[in-house]
Amino acid sequence: MAVEHTNSFKWYDRNEIAACDGLLDGARLHRVARRAFDDIAAGTAYGLKSTISISADELPELKTLKRTSQLPERLGWKLSCLSSVNKTYGGVKIVGANALNRRIGLARSSSTILLLDKLTMTPLCAMDATDISAARTASYATFVIDRFFQGRERISIFLFGAGPIAERIILAIEDWGAHLVNALTVQSRTRTSAADLVARLRPRISFELTAADGAEALAQSDLIITATNAKSPVFEATNVRDALVLHLGGDETPGGYLQQAIRQGLVLCDSIEMVSRRNSQSLALYFSRRGTTLEHMGPLLGIENLGTFKGKRPVGAPTHITCVGLPMLDLYVGAYVYETLLLNENNQAMLAPGV
Repeated sequence: MAVEHTNSFKWYDRNEIAACDGLLDGARLHRVARRAFDDIAAGTAYGLKSTISISADELPELKTLKRTSQLPERLGWKLSCLSSVNKTYGGVKIVGANALNRRIGLARSSSTILLLDKLTMTPLCAMDATDISAARTASYATFVIDRFFQGRERISIFLFGAGPIAERIILAIEDWGAHLVNALTVQSRTRTSAADLVARLRPRISFELTAADGAEALAQSDLIITATNAKSPVFEATNVRDALVLHLGGDETPGGYLQQAIRQGLVLCDSIEMVSRRNSQSLALYFSRRGTTLEHMGPLLGIENLGTFKGKRPVGAPTHITCVGLPMLDLYVGAYVYETLLLNENNQAMLAPGV
């Protein structure tokens, strides 16, 4: 999208982003993600990710809260920096997160994107990227459906999680590929949160949307998406047949299932290097717990990167895809948001009286 940059630095807050109708529409972001993956594969977009994590012992304030070892999810304290460039822009996303934020009325994580002109490295804008990040993560779901389920009869999806990312996933699938989906079932730590999410979204969704009631829907699903902050597996390997598992959270996938997928099926990552070095998700932990790394052993075992994989899913065998969140996706979505909002501002200025 060609836009005329201004000389003034822009800050876009969460309200401005939400007020732009359809800005984070799942179909739009699907197209942005496709373009990002094409450029990553071509080598014209690249980046890196660094994360600082600490233990609960470093935060004396936690003594006034429930012991972290008793929490049903990971503490997940992190400070992440995701840097990337493409032909036009440079970008940095900063993420701060702590699961205990929820206990004091705050969001678990918050994000900020700084977008720069690539040639001059002049900052163009900064934006609250908390909602943008959730929408970006949801684009993995539509990308995987597009890549592996096109031409199929309508599929059934099982979604673990009922937070902001899970909500964005459901909306993105509706926006982009509702015609491909027969039913989507939601499960969370409490059935109440899953039921609340379903009730809130059901008027906006055209396919069958339900809260889980037992494991039957899981066993019959074609696509399983994990989008939780769980610190232990959210399903049993015996409850999953040859479904595709899209892993977007923490340590959610059982080791037995991963072993089966590595030996008999297909295992992919959005970035083997980044998943391995972050070492917070089930696939990376599967290797580090055995004294090695995904980065070292993955390619030897046939594990590939999602964006450059050209093959097909094996028939009758599991497929597991781990996505840690590529900095390049943040760059492309951030640039799209900036260009769209700036174009709207320029159009409004042209229509102003006296112009």
